[in-house]
Amino acid sequence: MKKAKEMSLLKDLEKVLKTMGKKYPGNFVLGNAKSDGLPVVYCSEGFFEITGFRRSQVIGKRCSCSFLYGALTKEESKQKVEDALIYQQETTVNICLYTKYGNPFWCQVEIIPITNENQEVVLFLVSFYQNMPKDQNIESEITEHDPDILSSPTNESNFQKRKQRGRQVLFNLSKQFKSSRKKMSQLDKLQEAVSGQQTVPEYKVEVQKKGRGIILHYGFVKVLWDWLIMLCTFYIAIMVPFNAAFIVGEFVRTTIYADVAVEIIFGIDIILNFRTTYVSNTGQVIYDGKLIALNYIKQWFLMDLLAAIPFDLLYAFQVETGTLIPLLKVARLLRLIRLFQKMDRYSQYGSVVIILLLSMFTLTAHWLACVWYSIGKFELQKHPTSWRIGWLNELADTLNRPIMNRTHLPDMWSCYLTALYFTCSSLTTVGFGNVSANTNAEKIFSVCAMLIGAMMYALVFGNVTAIVQRAYARRATFHMKTNDLKEFYHTYNIPKPLKHRIQDYFQSMWTMNNGINLNELFYEFPDEMKGEISMHLHKEILSLPLFKCATHGCMKAISLQIRRTFCAPGEYLIHRGDAISYLYFILSGSLEILKDDKVVALLGKGDLFGIDLQFEDPVASSSCSVKSLTYCELQCINLMGFISVLSLYPSVAEKIANAVQQELTFNLKDCEIDLETENNFDNTRPSIIDGDDRNNCNSSAIVPRYLLPGSG
Repeated sequence: MKKAKEMSLLKDLEKVLKTMGKKYPGNFVLGNAKSDGLPVVYCSEGFFEITGFRRSQVIGKRCSCSFLYGALTKEESKQKVEDALIYQQETTVNICLYTKYGNPFWCQVEIIPITNENQEVVLFLVSFYQNMPKDQNIESEITEHDPDILSSPTNESNFQKRKQRGRQVLFNLSKQFKSSRKKMSQLDKLQEAVSGQQTVPEYKVEVQKKGRGIILHYGFVKVLWDWLIMLCTFYIAIMVPFNAAFIVGEFVRTTIYADVAVEIIFGIDIILNFRTTYVSNTGQVIYDGKLIALNYIKQWFLMDLLAAIPFDLLYAFQVETGTLIPLLKVARLLRLIRLFQKMDRYSQYGSVVIILLLSMFTLTAHWLACVWYSIGKFELQKHPTSWRIGWLNELADTLNRPIMNRTHLPDMWSCYLTALYFTCSSLTTVGFGNVSANTNAEKIFSVCAMLIGAMMYALVFGNVTAIVQRAYARRATFHMKTNDLKEFYHTYNIPKPLKHRIQDYFQSMWTMNNGINLNELFYEFPDEMKGEISMHLHKEILSLPLFKCATHGCMKAISLQIRRTFCAPGEYLIHRGDAISYLYFILSGSLEILKDDKVVALLGKGDLFGIDLQFEDPVASSSCSVKSLTYCELQCINLMGFISVLSLYPSVAEKIANAVQQELTFNLKDCEIDLETENNFDNTRPSIIDGDDRNNCNSSAIVPRYLLPGSG
């Protein structure tokens, strides 16, 4: 019962967040319920729109946001907010708050406690709905006090870009628990309608959920199954044309069991494909059953379904079908297209590639042999009994088995082997002449076979050489690294959970970059071209306002110091005490900043974190740990290289260094901050240092200081 309730809470989180998004579009803060002082660990950019306070000025303050209180703020409203935080209750309060510039506005504040999987409150979601007349807008106040903010080309009108960026963390939190919501029972609907309360959401690190019955696409069992499917595909590629051309009478009964077994295997394969993981375009292994099914239906389902239609059951029940069913079964050859697609998976094995290509050459000869026999048989049926020109007549004379009444042909295997001999000699050479074309239809077919042979000869054997010389090199690297990982697991007894994480990361990264080593690729390019390519690859971080004053040459030099990295859910990017060698910019996903196992801040798409630039001592140790909540992609600037580049451009070095201090969402070097006491109700707005006032303050005030657990 308790487990069912927990699942209900998880499913309702998305609904709560959507409701909050409609009522309070991006105007919220998240407070850490586990730390003393209930500090703000995340602040949306929408909050800046209505209050004028930047994120760096808010993080670390008490989540009651008492710094917004003023002379008109009622004590009763203050007490309601504090009671909601102390007793961890969901509360809505209408309160008068003040902007950064001292102007009052009425606001509806809603406080929602967020629980984890153990039903412990770990966060407070404090959302703000501004009840301000339309003619009063904070944009006019910001323009008056800081006109460069709204005029900056990096800002969209009405702060839409800031709103979207501010909702990124909540979006990623909701994705962890997003699932197909089943229909609620009538009792649940009635209870929700009567109570009108939202279910308390949960907060935890994203867990890679493997649904029941999900099969890993790289698992040992799946690999064996794929080989079985390959053998079955070759079986139908051989038998379907052979049956259509040669099999008549009762002979089909001897292969009926094998044919039905293949149809059953293809049917089972369709079911398994609905439950087999795959790697998305972003390099993420997809475990969700719904996404797997949709992906399979879009790609291979129809083709597999055509190959699995049980035509042979008609033969099993001795239903007379004539030549129609054998012709319909030719559609099963479409499954070879999927086999070609899977051949790339086995291209790391040179011997397998050669065997597959030779098999395709042999299949072509087999198909042409079936067509060659059908042409000879058609010529016999078309002409009178006195006609003795076709290749089947010559074969009958050679074997001394004259054809009687157009029905007593040479035995089937003699006909097939002779036809196969002719097609193979035509495909590989120009024929020896002992089996030759006599009729017009046979001559036309022979010409086509020779042309196909020339193309197949060049295609197959040329590809073997090309694969060995070019394409096989990259796959060989993948195979070598895979073997190295296996040897590493075995030699050092790597535990199974860690082994799966390593393999998941390796395959995801290989899928994203296809094994391309940018350093080796850039080696032969001139420096000018290297810079242009690197600027294109890292255009996201280079578009930040802190690089606005940099020249084109400076930007190219900085871009060469940037690299991309990838984190899976639950991975630590930085541990406390580690040397900070990079400046990080989040392209996608969410991370949390931890200190003494307590959440200090949450970072999402578009956030910049690391340390400020110190030219004399560029490397410092981190006072916090950084852990990924979801799959994250980041761009990292090497600090030593960054500083060395700026030393070559002294005219912009100081400006960029100051801009880094202002743009940092979180400074990992120093995350202490003096929190307001729990019961501090000041009727005046406390002063928070703004970027314009930093010149009058010491250097420690330039970057906001964050919460130290245990400080109040």
